[in-house]
Amino acid sequence: MAARTTTKSNGNHNQTPFRHLPFYLFSLGLCFLIWQTAVLWIADTPRRFLLPTPGEVVARFTKLAGNGVLLHNASVTLLEMGLGLLVGTTLAVLLGYGVAHSKFIAYLLEPVIVTSQAVPIVALAPLLTVWFGPGLASKVVVCALIVFFPILVNVVTGLKNIDPRLRDLFRMLEAPRYQVIVKLEIPAALPAFLAGLKVSGTLAGMGAVVGEFVASTRGLGYLVKQGQNLYDLPMMFVAIITLMAIALVVYSLLGLVERRTLRWSVQDTTASYSEEVA
Repeated sequence: MAARTTTKSNGNHNQTPFRHLPFYLFSLGLCFLIWQTAVLWIADTPRRFLLPTPGEVVARFTKLAGNGVLLHNASVTLLEMGLGLLVGTTLAVLLGYGVAHSKFIAYLLEPVIVTSQAVPIVALAPLLTVWFGPGLASKVVVCALIVFFPILVNVVTGLKNIDPRLRDLFRMLEAPRYQVIVKLEIPAALPAFLAGLKVSGTLAGMGAVVGEFVASTRGLGYLVKQGQNLYDLPMMFVAIITLMAIALVVYSLLGLVERRTLRWSVQDTTASYSEEVA
């Protein structure tokens, strides 16, 4: 009976990524319907040009995808997002570990970190462009700054919420430091860390686009800016929708990584429950 219960739980777990697909499709269809209704509503008004039809956007997408412009600019934005997420996550984990374990580091860094979040990244982006240049480095720094804070907060929260009795147990067993990190702190902080990573993964796109708005000759943000300058609204819609699609894919992939990584906790809970029932 216990084995059957565990197998059923794992089967449902494997179906999770596809279980909500009909709801996603329904949501997309509803957005399309609202969009088409808005186009028809302003069709006979002087502001008709402010909202392109879905057909115009599809035609512009086909053209940009066919000549490689969309793929090239999307790949640039993805590169900036990936590097920014890597740099921001690394710094957040290292500083978060220090803040969680040292009151001196916490008192020293927390005011600076918190107050830095009060400054809009749009205001910092021009300054970072002056410091790091208009190339890839400034966009990576902007992305890293955006993803840094959510991961830092989650890492600190995960480490501070470890049961003190578990720490006392490891201390009583005289476990070496690396075992405390590997067998206690990393598993305990992993759920909070992965939750912060999902949020930061979507925010990385915002950082890349903000950096591209300030100074860039490529990227999805550059396409949006060019569309604004040329009053090419279909191109702006294509770039924005592409960025939304990237954010959705990144969030879904990180969610899948979270489920796969934390599956051990679900299996352990199910196995313990089945043993108690048996």
